[in-house]
Amino acid sequence: MSLRSVLAIPESSVTDETVYRRRRQLLGAMAAAPLLPLAGCADAEPPPPSSVRVTPAQAGAGFTTDEPLTRYEDITGYNNFYEFGTGKSDPSRAPKTLRTAPWHVEVSGECERPGTLALDDLLHGIAPTERIYRLRCVEGWSMVVPWLGVPLGDVLRKFAPTSKAKYVAFTSLADPVQMPGVRFRSIDWPYREGLRIDEAMHPLAFLATGLYGKPLPQQNGAPLRLVVPWKYGFKSIKSIVAIRFTERMPPTAWNRLQPREYGFYSNVNPDVDHPRWSQKTERRIAGTGNRLRADRIPTLPFNGYGEQVAALYAGMDLRKWY
Repeated sequence: MSLRSVLAIPESSVTDETVYRRRRQLLGAMAAAPLLPLAGCADAEPPPPSSVRVTPAQAGAGFTTDEPLTRYEDITGYNNFYEFGTGKSDPSRAPKTLRTAPWHVEVSGECERPGTLALDDLLHGIAPTERIYRLRCVEGWSMVVPWLGVPLGDVLRKFAPTSKAKYVAFTSLADPVQMPGVRFRSIDWPYREGLRIDEAMHPLAFLATGLYGKPLPQQNGAPLRLVVPWKYGFKSIKSIVAIRFTERMPPTAWNRLQPREYGFYSNVNPDVDHPRWSQKTERRIAGTGNRLRADRIPTLPFNGYGEQVAALYAGMDLRKWY
């Protein structure tokens, strides 16, 4: 069964957040006793696709965190997706006009096997997995999100990038009929982002197709978005329709719009302030607290993933290459 068919479930059948949390606790207990007999459980309800267990080794690799999760309603109701409006609640309130099926992604550039693939085919053969990542917005707020998806590197390797592939460029859908915000030139549409090839191939880089065990909603980048947890959130491009391997650093949306404020790398760095505000702390939206009055916590270098990714930037001046 393909990942897309696993996720093609009606809203009435998705897992409630409280049930999701209890199932994660149950799976943790099961992991501690893997030889426990399962006889008599044939009629039990199967776990949702988000319940893929994270092993202790994977936890050490940064694939999960024990920090309180952000509520589903906050993840889906407070976010940026300018294709559907510039306000935090605009994307969730916008008419549900985005058509996510059929969905195709064009892969091109410096690779041996380019092509345009349906989403099923793009993800075929790669088992979906859960990643619980911190998300840090450049605006100074953060969340903890349980994503469902596949490692980006596993997808990119299918296309056999050549030695000339130094970067990977991503492009979002930009359809003014489906996305009312595209009718306004707040950004030079389509939205574009990019990574260095070694960043894109890093095990933490992720292509998300769902969250909380549910398919990605329109406002969170359905049906396919990038998640790069050690970078500011705007690097995690939504509704991807094109991936291109390039020899030169590709242009990116916010860097083109305001290069002094938004660098190409955009690694989370509390020592490099945004020109208009400090990046030393963040407002963590998690648990059941008020979004606007959430506790402020210190921001960690690389969003807390320094042990996993700092070596990618050895010898670089991260104030210059912000």
